[in-house]
Amino acid sequence: MSEPVALNAWAEGRKIFIELTDGRIISFPADRFNLLKNASEDQLKKVTLRLNGYALRWDEIDEDITVKGIVLGNFELP
Repeated sequence: MSEPVALNAWAEGRKIFIELTDGRIISFPADRFNLLKNASEDQLKKVTLRLNGYALRWDEIDEDITVKGIVLGNFELP
């Protein structure tokens, strides 16, 4: 089975959404990651895809999160 890759990512409120190549759209609360928890909603909306969709990037707050980690539920905070 191939690793999931993001086609698109966006933020609505305090949630991050990811559209995957397998057709799923998954989301998670920004508060599950230390740097995202302290980010403003404007900063959260500046998410970009990196590494051909294998990672999410927020330049302004210097945060990178792998798509695989999100799919597997590997969050920093409970």
